[in-house]
Amino acid sequence: MQPPLPRGTGKYPHGKTGLSRILHTVIYSRDGFMATVRSEAAFRQLLVLHGVLMAVTFVLDLSPAERAVMLAVSFISLLVELLNSAIEAVVDRISLERHPLSKNAKDMGSAAQSVALLMVAAVWAVVLLA
Repeated sequence: MQPPLPRGTGKYPHGKTGLSRILHTVIYSRDGFMATVRSEAAFRQLLVLHGVLMAVTFVLDLSPAERAVMLAVSFISLLVELLNSAIEAVVDRISLERHPLSKNAKDMGSAAQSVALLMVAAVWAVVLLA
């Protein structure tokens, strides 16, 4: 356990500030992304799906705003899946025992991803059918 933040110094207890903190943030983000790629089949499937969708946006005759929105919703879906995977990892870390609250947490994460995918479908439908 890390000691509490020193009062009034503005320093982080881990001692990383400035460029060092930014560099370590990038490394931690890469590690989290790669852990998700290695351990979550759903995330790998979404990477393929959204990779294809993103590539298609550059082939279609779209306005810059339409392309930006279509790209953004794909990134949002990937972001939601990263958070869903994090929720599942934390729940599993706490206990592998079946518990209603654990089920709720995992189901809510899954529901968030379903809403994100509905958003992707809705945006694509509106842009392509308008």
